[in-house]
Amino acid sequence: MSQIQLNNIVKKYGDGFPAVNDVSLDIADGEFMIFVGPSGCGKSTLLRMIVGLEDITSGDMMIDGKRVNDLAPRQRNLAMVFQNYALYPHLSVFENIAFPLRLDKKKHSDEEIRRKVNAASSMLELDDHLERKPGNLSGGQRQRVAMGRAIVRDADAFLFDEPLSNLDAKLRGQMRTEIARMQRRMGITTVYVTHDQTEAMTLGDRVAVLKKGVLQQCASPRELYEQPVNLFVAGFIGTPPMNFLPARVQGNTLSLPFVDVPIGSELAEQVRDRDLVVVGIRPEYFKDASLGDDAPRDAVRFRAPVDQTEWLGNEQYAYIPYETDAAVQAKLDELDRDLDGEGMRPQMVVNLDGRSRIREGEEADLYFDPRLMHVFDPESGHCYTRDEERAAEIGRQSEEDRRRALERARQREGGEGGNAREGRDAADREARGGSTQA
Repeated sequence: MSQIQLNNIVKKYGDGFPAVNDVSLDIADGEFMIFVGPSGCGKSTLLRMIVGLEDITSGDMMIDGKRVNDLAPRQRNLAMVFQNYALYPHLSVFENIAFPLRLDKKKHSDEEIRRKVNAASSMLELDDHLERKPGNLSGGQRQRVAMGRAIVRDADAFLFDEPLSNLDAKLRGQMRTEIARMQRRMGITTVYVTHDQTEAMTLGDRVAVLKKGVLQQCASPRELYEQPVNLFVAGFIGTPPMNFLPARVQGNTLSLPFVDVPIGSELAEQVRDRDLVVVGIRPEYFKDASLGDDAPRDAVRFRAPVDQTEWLGNEQYAYIPYETDAAVQAKLDELDRDLDGEGMRPQMVVNLDGRSRIREGEEADLYFDPRLMHVFDPESGHCYTRDEERAAEIGRQSEEDRRRALERARQREGGEGGNAREGRDAADREARGGSTQA
């Protein structure tokens, strides 16, 4: 396994445009790091610089403390899984997985190759397909073959470039589980690129959110969701996305389209020079007051006309249109473009309990806890309500969770205090009669 450090990494093309602009990250040994962002944000370029497929304009790329800027891809001992699988159609599944081992015939015997391929195929449930050709496999099976080829290399880290984008929704869900299980079982450092924030939130120990080549925030999924640093991160993370509502500042009150919300003196002081701010409220923070559930003491209650509803069994979406404020509409339109949106009309999305009987054309009686709302500067996107102490606590808890999961994986694979690599190396030495050759 490896620790990967990116120090002020910049990538400029011939026209001088910075596809990646001054990105610094420390990827811990055994960590599952996600690069996420809309199309053209630089995430795939950053991944390709790590593996050595793209030159670095400036900055230092470090692997285990060694600068690798000038090393060829094969010298970095990293295994990459591509979006299009990159399988050889004329070779069997067995030979596709074995291919990187056969490139160096002096290093791996036929028996060793067979053992490594069989171990990988067993992990990925490919034992029944080893003699088949890639063309006869499903998309999910082909992706597992590509993963098997990466596993047998005993690489220091795995790099995935949008590996699930060609699969249907059901297969994507299944493969997310497979990749997460494999990464935990092997305890190997993994960098994964995706434009799908659902993949990012479910897979990553930490998620690096990029916008136009600039790192916006790198944190655990929970911190990104609960404590975003700016408007862009808040809008990108979450399904359905966060509602952004214009709010007039009136002393210790924010006037939203449907209701006036009292705010504390500290927040009021931060926004006192602003006439207008953007308030962000996640859809699930709204509750149907007619259900009679206990509401927080400080809950803000209001009524609003419902334009459309969608009942999904365990939950219901209600769509509530509102008149936006021209002073912030341009900023919200710009944000929508940055998030690859389609510029739909202003409407608030409310995610209600499945018991709710609110229907389109009715006026809903709703409430929310004002402590859960976010307040943003409409010009800079800065989040006024981010709680740095809470964010640090979430980060600490997430790192503890990651270390516990990694330790469990190491104990399963290599025994108490060992790791997955040690377990595989021990098996290699036993197969070679006790030899210590790597």
